[in-house]
Amino acid sequence: MLNIGVLVSGGGTNLQAIIDETLAGNINGKVKVVISNKENAYGLERARQNNIDAIFETDEDGIIDVLKEHNIDLVVLAGYLKIISPKFVNEFRNKMINIHPSLIPSFCGKGYYGQKVHQGVIDYGAKVTGATVHFVDEGADTGPIIMQETVVVKDNDDASSLAKRVLEIEHKILKKSISLFCENKLSIHGRRVFINE
Repeated sequence: MLNIGVLVSGGGTNLQAIIDETLAGNINGKVKVVISNKENAYGLERARQNNIDAIFETDEDGIIDVLKEHNIDLVVLAGYLKIISPKFVNEFRNKMINIHPSLIPSFCGKGYYGQKVHQGVIDYGAKVTGATVHFVDEGADTGPIIMQETVVVKDNDDASSLAKRVLEIEHKILKKSISLFCENKLSIHGRRVFINE
């Protein structure tokens, strides 16, 4: 069973989806620690409610130390709104994944987070959007893609209604990606990630 560390900046709905899936036995891993760069992030409260270590830490070296102290095998960025440094990436190369609420490489990178992503999709007139799980590299939303799923943009959508439907997909593919990682079923070849089922 692998040890999972989750980094959050907000409410932690993706975190809750991960916790629920591990408790149900659908992921061969356990969330050992949740770290937030925001002291009042509800994600920390979700961790406490599930008897998971909840740590407020803004210093990246401090975060790395906490993850190592907990013997973390997989780091999950679940709504963590801070760019990761190359040093951090190197510490957990190919062992850190992120969820993003669009179909990368569209509507991603610097400045694209939260509702701004969905508003960007609507303003552009895109007909489909979705969510992407990817390995984290030195860029913003540029790492090898593990899994994507699409969501149709409806004519009457606003950023909030679109976000709700995308969030359902986020939960689904993030849980699946973590499960595959924990079963050692992912392999990276260049920019491509293969699922070895």
